[in-house]
Amino acid sequence: MGQEMASSGIRRAAAAAAPVAGASAGPVAAIAAPPRVGEHIQRLRAERRMTLDDLSRAAGVSKSMLSEIERDKANPTIAVAWRLTNALGVSLDSLFAPQKAPEAIAVSGPHDIPTLSGHEAKYQLRVWGPIELAGKFEWYELTLQAGGALVSNAHEPGTREHLTVLHGSIEIEAAGTTKRLKTADTARYVADEPHAIRNAGKGEAKALLVVIHG
Repeated sequence: MGQEMASSGIRRAAAAAAPVAGASAGPVAAIAAPPRVGEHIQRLRAERRMTLDDLSRAAGVSKSMLSEIERDKANPTIAVAWRLTNALGVSLDSLFAPQKAPEAIAVSGPHDIPTLSGHEAKYQLRVWGPIELAGKFEWYELTLQAGGALVSNAHEPGTREHLTVLHGSIEIEAAGTTKRLKTADTARYVADEPHAIRNAGKGEAKALLVVIHG
């Protein structure tokens, strides 16, 4: 019934907006650009440090559909948008609210940078990339303690990672291949299948990790 009422309302609005035959056309108002709903969902998810899998499970929306929505390649239905906003803890109205214009120069202090820690896995990820690019293009400062490892499931098809060792010794495992890197070495590898980054030395290792999603 809700969908029928919505459809009826849309038809009435369209009829009211239609020009009357024979009437002269007035000045055409500028049409506002639609809100970038996918980008907004992606930002909200990143702010809550939720992965695509996390939000997919919480909202009951497939990971592939969520990925398409976040990249603005698909528009969510009202039902899907409601499930996503409910899982994110925001109102449906806020999803379609106009976003504030970005600052000409936005400065983040060291305490503004999100940090993800895997205590048992002995790693720390500092999220240097801006939240609005999460799920598209991300970069991190990865610190691995001795014996530490960052083990990841497959990302979206076509995703690749680029890792540059800042100091220490790091081992990359991807696509059934293992490579050992020393300071200043860079590895570029497929990340759309399970992969791992391990500290191969006895001391702390640090690297710049760039993720480009497919």
